[in-house]
Amino acid sequence: MSKSGSAGELSEQEIIALSETDEWVPVGDTENRRRVWQDAARRARSKVNGRAARLKAKALEQGMPYQTLINSILHKYVS
Repeated sequence: MSKSGSAGELSEQEIIALSETDEWVPVGDTENRRRVWQDAARRARSKVNGRAARLKAKALEQGMPYQTLINSILHKYVS
């Protein structure tokens, strides 16, 4: 395993071994990448929270716990 090889030249086992040692060195702007992925996670979480709120409101309209409504919806689509 050479230290100068790029990730494309290394086997999966070599990449895993490097990531578990001090030989692994991140390349590029890791702070910017982290911000990008955190923003994407926030947007996704916001969408999920909005949909969950709508499901809870619908369950309340029907007089049942939202977990029961979700199970009912899943059962209808699986059957």
